[in-house]
Amino acid sequence: MGEMIDVTKENVLIRKGNCSLTILPRLGGKIASILVNDRELLQGPLAPYGPRSRTMSFDAGDASGWDECLPSVADCTVETEAGPASIPDHGDLWRVAWQNRDQGIANREQVPGDAGASSATFRGECFSLPLVLERTVTLAELDGGAGRGWQVRLDYTVTNTGSYPVPWSWSAHPLFRAEAGDCIVLPGSIETLRVEGSGGGRLGSGGERVSWPVATLANGSRSDLSVAQPPESGIGDKLFAGPLNEGENWCALERPQAGVRIKVGFDTAATPYLGLWICYGGWPDRPGPKQICVALEPATAPVDSLAKTGPWSRVLAAGETFSWPMVVEIESNASVN
Repeated sequence: MGEMIDVTKENVLIRKGNCSLTILPRLGGKIASILVNDRELLQGPLAPYGPRSRTMSFDAGDASGWDECLPSVADCTVETEAGPASIPDHGDLWRVAWQNRDQGIANREQVPGDAGASSATFRGECFSLPLVLERTVTLAELDGGAGRGWQVRLDYTVTNTGSYPVPWSWSAHPLFRAEAGDCIVLPGSIETLRVEGSGGGRLGSGGERVSWPVATLANGSRSDLSVAQPPESGIGDKLFAGPLNEGENWCALERPQAGVRIKVGFDTAATPYLGLWICYGGWPDRPGPKQICVALEPATAPVDSLAKTGPWSRVLAAGETFSWPMVVEIESNASVN
């Protein structure tokens, strides 16, 4: 992967009370850390931070934290008026340096006043298609304050800076740490999920549907998918829910041993699908450290590849923009049922 990158001089720190976010603009605008009461909520790096090429696979890097997947999650080739466009694994944006909207890349710490929120805005430019993503991250205390919890709001805008229409899809990619016994909670109306991929064929083939929360595995046994398993289980599954309605605009990860409940909210009119990556030691396939995480991923499509088209497919005209929100609420020492 080449030489290590010292990102400490380029960190952007957003802090409110006992919660802080660290953003690495040079490494794709990655949210590298969400610390609550000195406890890390995001998957740590599987390898040292290093330079990213335009073609390397996601697992060849640190495969950690929170990245943004645009214009595709899976590598693929799509046709445009300018000819075929090759999109690499997990998209373009985790590979490129993002720019501070006002100042260029800069070292800074955003510390709000007692009653204020703290925010930072960066933009990343794709290279496979003429798309630019701008993301503002705002951190504030939940109503009630006193360390009860925090809200991380993310406001996104994608712009087609080219002279021809281009297809696009987006997925958030927040890898939340997990440990055995943690619980994934979805709205009660969600009873089945679509399998995008399943390590070892555990849940069957891509495109099949499985029951939620208790699924019948390919070997005929049953498993509660909502309960996190130990790392030795070797599980690595990608699932999708949706299209979702207005009442299904949330999901949560309850972590009683960590003393937090992480709730993700999104606008189903703008991002009507939810990706769910559950990995308990099952990925990467190569030797070395594995992910132990749950990713709750609002998305514009129910598939990882932009080349797979359907009613969900989107095209931005030249000069057109599209905006959407996402909210993460972190409740500290929340009681879980």
